[in-house]
Amino acid sequence: MSLNVNKMKYVLVIPDGCADEPQASLGGKTPLQAAKTPNMDAISKAGIIGQTDNVPESMPSGSDVGTMSLFGYDPHEFHTGRAPLEAAAQGIELFPGDWAIRCNLVTVEDGKMKSFTAGQISNDVAAELVGLMQKQTCGSEHWKFYPGVSYRNLLVYRARGGKAPFADDTYTVPPHDITDQPIDESLPMGSGGCDLRELMEKSVELFAECESNQKRTENGELAATQAWLWGQGSRPNLEPFIERYGVRSAVITAVDLLRGIGKLLGWDVIEVEGATGYLDTDYAAKGRAAIEALRGDLDFVVVHVEATDEASHEGHADAKVKALEEIDEKIVGPVHEYLKSTGEYRILVCPDHPTFLRTKTHSHGYVPFTMCGAGIESKNVPSYDEVQAAASGDTIDNGYELMGRFLKK
Repeated sequence: MSLNVNKMKYVLVIPDGCADEPQASLGGKTPLQAAKTPNMDAISKAGIIGQTDNVPESMPSGSDVGTMSLFGYDPHEFHTGRAPLEAAAQGIELFPGDWAIRCNLVTVEDGKMKSFTAGQISNDVAAELVGLMQKQTCGSEHWKFYPGVSYRNLLVYRARGGKAPFADDTYTVPPHDITDQPIDESLPMGSGGCDLRELMEKSVELFAECESNQKRTENGELAATQAWLWGQGSRPNLEPFIERYGVRSAVITAVDLLRGIGKLLGWDVIEVEGATGYLDTDYAAKGRAAIEALRGDLDFVVVHVEATDEASHEGHADAKVKALEEIDEKIVGPVHEYLKSTGEYRILVCPDHPTFLRTKTHSHGYVPFTMCGAGIESKNVPSYDEVQAAASGDTIDNGYELMGRFLKK
């Protein structure tokens, strides 16, 4: 059942994984407290601030679960895995019995996960490695590898009317959760685990024989040492967003996961030149693209920025602060200023989950949100950060409830 909303313009900005802990290197402040974010602070002062829990404790912490909650869908009901969402982004259709699996290209040294991105491996080398893995499985009609962007690739199991080797007890671990840790206890287990481990083991030899991959080492870059398979799942059944909430929507992102969720929800997916999904993304181009989208007949635009999450995965506090300041100056500021000229509007800033610099990985827990606009009475809180959000007394335990509150006038 859709909400009865008057026509307004809505924007959600997602600084992925920006929520964090106090850092000694930042004088005991969190990155949000240390960053100069006058535009986010202005939203907090003009509206409200609070905290929301987007990832249920019983589910793995990641953007697949966190953003599904943030977009207003209970992950307990709708989440089937991360890879199916990314398959949708690539236009890969999953049929009954089919499963999608994330295929990272990673660097493992001395039995430890040195880099879950293989040093941000280039697209051309990644595509060659994925092609080699496809050749090794050419004797099977069930397995199909699909190249993506850099280290992010996909493997699909086609059931072809049969029964997949996977089940709900299949257990995999995201490689970004074990940075600098031994990999032995994080290998795939349960139904299908043996199949996945066998493919991963075969990739080690293939990658070692690939000349363009090994040349990366000669150039002072990290070579991919193997594939890492994780995030498996079947196609989710998501109710179209316009039927659920009554607004026409679009998403701006450089990450396939968000593209996939957007497509499954019936959103427009806006591609932006210079958007990389990394710290070097073109923040200003994303801001301009959001404003241009709002000039059309769309009601709701989501701007997702991965840079803050990547900074945490690499353990770089200064880079996380800089990314927050870029988001504030080049996306939140210009977009909010434009919204003020359109009539009635609302703007919301909220990350999907915390990503701690200390652990270099995603975490469970509350994240701060702030929103302002039509019908939202100001609480006059001077800044947007974790401490102010916790002190506000405004806590949403089920993160999927925030979207309905944001869109309901």
